[in-house]
Amino acid sequence: MTLPVVCLLPHDILELNSNTRLNREAMSRPAEYTRQAIMKAAVRLFADKGFEAASVRDIVASARVNQAAINYHFKSKDGLYLEILKTAFEKLTERAGFDPEKLKSLSREDALRTFVSQQLRPLLFSDEMSRYIRVFAWESTHPSKVFLKFMATHSVSYLTAAADIVGRFLPPGTQKRVALCGAIWLMGQCSVFVRNRELFTKEPFNITTDEPFVDQLTELITQLALGGLLHGSPRTEVPAGS
Repeated sequence: MTLPVVCLLPHDILELNSNTRLNREAMSRPAEYTRQAIMKAAVRLFADKGFEAASVRDIVASARVNQAAINYHFKSKDGLYLEILKTAFEKLTERAGFDPEKLKSLSREDALRTFVSQQLRPLLFSDEMSRYIRVFAWESTHPSKVFLKFMATHSVSYLTAAADIVGRFLPPGTQKRVALCGAIWLMGQCSVFVRNRELFTKEPFNITTDEPFVDQLTELITQLALGGLLHGSPRTEVPAGS
């Protein structure tokens, strides 16, 4: 028995390829929708409860999916949290306008002021961005193993930029750890306001974190930092083991 030979014209092939692509896209849309639903639910819960207290059961219930969906998309709760930390860091960095190369092109005073401003910009964020900030706020008091793993690779750019700026104020030959400690101090002056933004809006602080306030705070921290960097002792040493 001879099987019939089917001849496909060029336009038939194009149509088949197009249909295949559309079918693949149609299949991927529900999967992506599920993935985003899990992410949104997890961000809300991690922001409200912290990593340890937000259970997988809470997340799947809020996202209206089953636990298998988390395992499929993220492998585990740790994998899901790591993905949220990456997304939060990228979006906060992008929205804050952090640009290490631009900082290098500025004078040391302008670089310091710009860096401080970039660190404080998240005070003006709201909605989803605010949740990302709260996630990091939880980690500032009870760092999880996932967060420590994340920070080992993702905080380098900020810390390096801060250390470079501080180093420009220090005498030649100053030990690198002095500049590093100065960078940690500088970042801490900013992060304490960002982490505790919601607390500072309440009694007894009653701070309104609007644009004028952020500008004033930027100038205050910049001037305090300048005072310390410009008038600090050239012989500043950090004791071994500190």
